[in-house]
Amino acid sequence: MIAKELISQSVLPVQTSDLGSDVLQQMRIYHLRHLPIVNHEQLLGVVSEDDILIHDENDPIGSYRLSFLRPFSFENEHLFEVMTKMGRLQLTIIPVIDKKENFLGVITMEDLLKYFANHFSFAEPGSILVVETSRGHYSLSEIARIAESDDIIILSSFVNAIPDSHRVYVTLKLNRQDIQSLKSSLERFGYEISATFSETDHHDGLKDRYEALMTYLNV
Repeated sequence: MIAKELISQSVLPVQTSDLGSDVLQQMRIYHLRHLPIVNHEQLLGVVSEDDILIHDENDPIGSYRLSFLRPFSFENEHLFEVMTKMGRLQLTIIPVIDKKENFLGVITMEDLLKYFANHFSFAEPGSILVVETSRGHYSLSEIARIAESDDIIILSSFVNAIPDSHRVYVTLKLNRQDIQSLKSSLERFGYEISATFSETDHHDGLKDRYEALMTYLNV
């Protein structure tokens, strides 16, 4: 999936001649904190809600000093790159441009989250396992082999390296609810289980609380 495939057609850009108050109103309509500034198909920059609030709302935004000069993604960039830029700059939208730097549209954070939720197995039934290990010990192929030996499929995985540390957290989305045997197998191979999340755990927790309530009412 590349940037141009997720461009939103509903968010319209603003122009340098637009007043700050009008741009704020547009942000409220779209539920965004940023909007692209475009004149004659050329991306000039991005105006933020904070940019407007520290200036006079009755002035045109072209007179503002912007906190974001010109963040953008090219149309052929992968969505991982897009997400990285949006996260680093804390943007609610990012403009997309072509090779000639013509403005094509924007990708919103909401659309990006919806895409990842629908396409990275988050909605698939199963469970989530968070494994902690050292950078030197980490091997996704080994973890996958251990899972497969327990007849469990890894639907998706994410690795989070801890800054200024040799530790990494590996988040696994699995196709099974019962993963107790996998947890034991991973621990035998030197992996630490940091957390687990599953519908089974949720139901067991509700059952325990229900039984505790019934016991209390019967006292």
